[in-house]
Amino acid sequence: MIARLLGAVQFLTIIPIHRRTVEPGQAALFFPLVGAALGALGGFALDASRGYIPFTLTALMVLAFWTLITGGLHEDGFADVADAFRAWRTPEKIHEILKDPRIGAHGAVALLFLMLIRWQALSSITVEAVPALAASLALSRAAIVALLWAAPPAGSGSAVESSRSLTTPVALAVIAQGVAIAFWPGVHAASWLLAAAVLTVLAARRWFTLRIGGVTGDCLGATSMILETLCLVIFTCRSCTS
Repeated sequence: MIARLLGAVQFLTIIPIHRRTVEPGQAALFFPLVGAALGALGGFALDASRGYIPFTLTALMVLAFWTLITGGLHEDGFADVADAFRAWRTPEKIHEILKDPRIGAHGAVALLFLMLIRWQALSSITVEAVPALAASLALSRAAIVALLWAAPPAGSGSAVESSRSLTTPVALAVIAQGVAIAFWPGVHAASWLLAAAVLTVLAARRWFTLRIGGVTGDCLGATSMILETLCLVIFTCRSCTS
């Protein structure tokens, strides 16, 4: 279990792990817990800063921390998907663009707007930040595993390698963890969070399967970013959380 936990930390963050771990599909068991820990740290920073420094500045610093500690892994996936998936592009062209390490103008603009939405959502959060952010990041990381389990892998990248070692019991355990952590901010908020998670994963599965026959690592990262953003937006709505 320790190897799986360290593998999850190694895959989802830039924290160096100086020992042997396991395949990403096996390490996925602890993806929600690592996400919850990152969210809780950000939430603690937001709560602790109230009354001392501008809340919007703290929100921006939390975003910077998340981006740095994760190496921008999911942000990169979102930008690549925004660049690649145009209405007129063939699956072959989409795969070609996804493999290109450069970010195009369309992806950069899309990522900019996504970051601005996340920043404003963090700045406008209406509930206690620690459980809210822990639930948001736990669900978004659980969505990676749920989508990989529910959709066939496409191409020959990280999604294929991860799917080979991902088992149904692990996927179900991850989903159960995500659901459980979603209830931390409260039952009412959990209903909105879980609805957003289910709709996001189902929509992503259908869209990516129709366009390229399955999912790649970039598709997983993009889905995680979209769901995380939706969860943060939910916590700006008082009627959704009280």
